[in-house]
This record gives sequence, C-alpha cells and structure tokens, in this order.
Amino acid sequence: MKRIFVERRGKIEQMDRSFDLIFWQAQPAKARFDASWELVTHYMKVKGYDVRQLRLQRLVTNFQRPER
Repeated sequence: MKRIFVERRGKIEQMDRSFDLIFWQAQPAKARFDASWELVTHYMKVKGYDVRQLRLQRLVTNFQRPER
C-alpha cells in the first residue's frame, strides 16, 4: 500500500487553518469519521473512561401521516 504524505512548512505565526480545511475536505467521509472516532477514543482514554462502553447514539423516530 502506497502512502501519500502532505505537509506544509512555515512559521506558526504566519499559518492559518486553510491548509487543514483543504486537506480534510479532500478526504473521503470514512477517513474523516475514522479520524474523529480516534480523537474521541483518545480523549476518553486520557480521562480514564472505559472506551469499550463507547458507541454512537441512536435515535429512532416514527413519522406518520395524519388520518383523514
């Protein structure tokens, strides 16, 4: 598997978030989700929570047409 690395060099004071926005918008949805989930699990581990208890919240809604 070939990996592609993208980097930007410069002084911190001169950098803005445009590079980050362009990079993440170019990624597929699965890559963005995986990166987000990795941050969530890292945060939970740092805070001392059991990451095995993590799961996405599910909401079920029922839509019905009014009877005539």
